[in-house]
Amino acid sequence: MKAISAAIVGGLAAALMSGAATAENLTIGVSQETTSAYPNFWVTTPNQQIAAHMFNNLVEMNHQNRPTPGLAESWKPVDDKTWEFKLRKGVKFHDGTPFTADHVIATFDHAKGIEGVGAAAGAYVRDKTYKKVDDYTVHISAGKPYPLLPNEMSVLYIYAKAAPVEDFNSGKAAIGTGPFKFGEWERADRFVVNRNPDYWGKKPIWDKVTFKPVKSGPSRIAALLNGDVDMIDQVPTTDVQRLRDDPKLRVVQVAGERIVMMQLDTNRDISPFVFTNDGRPFFPNPLRKWEVRKAISKAINRKGIVDRVMEGNAVAAAQIATIGMFGFNPDLKPEPFDLAGAKKLLASVGLGDGFRMTIHCPNDRYINDAKICEAIAAMLTRAGIKTELVTMPKAVYFAKARNGGANKTPGFSMSMMGFGTATGETMSQHWMLVHTNDKAKALGHANNGHYSNGRIDAILRQAIETLDDTKREKLVQDVGAMYMQDQAIIPLHYQVNIWAMRKELTYLPRLMEVTHARHVTMAK
Repeated sequence: MKAISAAIVGGLAAALMSGAATAENLTIGVSQETTSAYPNFWVTTPNQQIAAHMFNNLVEMNHQNRPTPGLAESWKPVDDKTWEFKLRKGVKFHDGTPFTADHVIATFDHAKGIEGVGAAAGAYVRDKTYKKVDDYTVHISAGKPYPLLPNEMSVLYIYAKAAPVEDFNSGKAAIGTGPFKFGEWERADRFVVNRNPDYWGKKPIWDKVTFKPVKSGPSRIAALLNGDVDMIDQVPTTDVQRLRDDPKLRVVQVAGERIVMMQLDTNRDISPFVFTNDGRPFFPNPLRKWEVRKAISKAINRKGIVDRVMEGNAVAAAQIATIGMFGFNPDLKPEPFDLAGAKKLLASVGLGDGFRMTIHCPNDRYINDAKICEAIAAMLTRAGIKTELVTMPKAVYFAKARNGGANKTPGFSMSMMGFGTATGETMSQHWMLVHTNDKAKALGHANNGHYSNGRIDAILRQAIETLDDTKREKLVQDVGAMYMQDQAIIPLHYQVNIWAMRKELTYLPRLMEVTHARHVTMAK
């Protein structure tokens, strides 16, 4: 990577003011690598981070998770079930093909048949009908009132033509309308995109951007300090202040929208990692009891985790919805640490002597994930639940969490989950985390405890069809109160998104954790 000299810095600053391109490269050290160059393969932060550079959505999310025009210049409901999207004219794909409504329809048709490891983006159109009205008008319907349909269009990326996923991964079919073009992908080493000089929007200042996966936090820090990368994401919390004090570096951060929680097996009579004190499978599964779930929540010292494990770079959570976002219930407060109360609850259901349990967590996905789980295991043990911890890489962890048990049932009894929102609102989080698992409808796919409450399902269905924002938000807030009263999940905290970079650079931090090279600019 070339050093950014004073002359180059001046040139870049001038280029920003004039809108001219520069010949400088940008290298970003990222904690997570994409799993595919097919943009709609899996709705996760690392996948969408790469996709957003080469492809566009009909609707895009800005840094505050608000819908803004993308390939659709505007949208409006034409009746109580159908939305009309007016497409942007004059846009071309990287191969020069003019963008039209035909590409939207073809992408939707193709994406519906692609299965990702988790939730493929095609799930967002499987239950919808859509049609071309003319070359620059598309109608999309969910068959019912559906106020969040425009938000969901921010998840699917439009491409030039259908092709096997392997052709996208090789770059052959990775042809979008985005600000950068596919350059090369060497797995576990780099993903390179090159500037698209014909981009329809504001041109990026970088000729080439290299995303370099560096999973280890200390290694990312070293890469930044050594000049091997220009910026890094997910700064280890223990290093934030040290980097702030370095005159050659800049740190930017924002409280993010990702909730980190523990999920409990509330569904099965025998849970695979819950045992009696003498090591026998525990029947009936104690995690099905509200008192046990509440005791677990009381035994966790959230403030201690935020202050000591996260070094203050997190916010204690009491629900799924992030503070300030649509659907956040201000009446819900983080569970206070109450060890005596936890023991009392266990005793009230005949578990005064506790039981044994193994919890499972990733060790390379969320900030300090393994350390957080080590702390939780110790806390639960002090409460009388003798807890062991098993951690594993995310490549193994999530598949096991979802279907690693007998007959493809969830593989764990208590496990960590971090969940943001790809659509800029909280309905998708609720659909995925607390709705009854329904694979055919792509509901509850992240509900690894298979929690089920028919009343919550019914209210969520009502909310998704409620056009009045005030009424819909009240319904979501009511759902929050219900699943927390039932202790369906154990909220821990919201992550703070932190980036560090060379002093000459700055970045507009996003509620979502993605790093967009377009918004990496020269500091004034």
